[in-house]
Amino acid sequence: MKAQLEKIYSDAQSDIAKSTSINDLDEVRAKYLSRKGEFNEIKKNLKNLSDEDKRTVGALANEITKNLELALKAKHDEFYQTELNAKLQKERIDISLPGQFTPRGKVHPLTATTNEIVSILQSLGFSVVKNENSPEVETEYFNFDMLNIPSDHPARDVQDTFFTKLAPNVVLRSQTSGAQIHVMEEQKPPIRVISPGRVYRNENINARKNNFFHQIEGLYVDKNITFGDLKGVLNEFIRIYFGASRPTRFRSSFFPFTEPSAEVDVQCIMCGGKGCKTCSGTGWLEILGAGMVDPNVLKGVGIDPEVYTGFAFGMGVERLAMLKYAIDDIRLFFNNDVRFLKQF
Repeated sequence: MKAQLEKIYSDAQSDIAKSTSINDLDEVRAKYLSRKGEFNEIKKNLKNLSDEDKRTVGALANEITKNLELALKAKHDEFYQTELNAKLQKERIDISLPGQFTPRGKVHPLTATTNEIVSILQSLGFSVVKNENSPEVETEYFNFDMLNIPSDHPARDVQDTFFTKLAPNVVLRSQTSGAQIHVMEEQKPPIRVISPGRVYRNENINARKNNFFHQIEGLYVDKNITFGDLKGVLNEFIRIYFGASRPTRFRSSFFPFTEPSAEVDVQCIMCGGKGCKTCSGTGWLEILGAGMVDPNVLKGVGIDPEVYTGFAFGMGVERLAMLKYAIDDIRLFFNNDVRFLKQF
């Protein structure tokens, strides 16, 4: 039996040496070391030997099995490395070649502009109102009534406002100013908040107008707030947003919920105040409306106008983006034209 083992061991070594692939090695392993292999058949007959022969032959069989396992593994590793090197050589990548361009998505210019404006106003001490205080579907109570807008005001006509079928007095908000009322009904002064969001108006769509757009409303209510505070906040905002101090002017205007009211102009970005097509030759561009909160609005939400004063302002995000990036058509923001969007 000892001679048999040595003969099988010699044959196995010869078969391993002749192997040319991993598949050949698998066949050698099956032939000699599997349950039906030659070594296993001999081990089955160990029970017929004397105790002394069992120890001798058993030890030899175990040693041969161990040596074959080591030889098979060494040969397997050799073949594996050879095949891997061949594969790597065949599939080699030239890292000096230019890579393939993969287009990446970008933040929409309106989103980027909104984020920038919000960031600037937050740095000036304003906080963003909660979502529930700035709904896009609003009642006339918040959108008109509490903002001191009378029932016969033209803004309340269907030609200007989108009324819903949810109820007779439910509208798509025409301004973010309603957020003022939500906040002031829940919170007592001091109040310093901004409310960004979409608004809707029944407008004819053209290069300057769309039937929905984006606004950012600001409100500051506290003791001893003056128009000078309003000018200071807005001038600082304009300086940061446009990257440098620019001449501004406050023109007297009228808004039902502010008194006094003003429209704020900035020196034309395009011509530097000399007069051009963009500014209609005036040298100025309107960027927002503002004013001191009307005492009637404060009374309506339970704030004593004899103790507290405040200012409010509202700006169109599209208009500010158009001025900063010299865009002459508001419809470009909504056409999803990749040629336009990838410029930002």
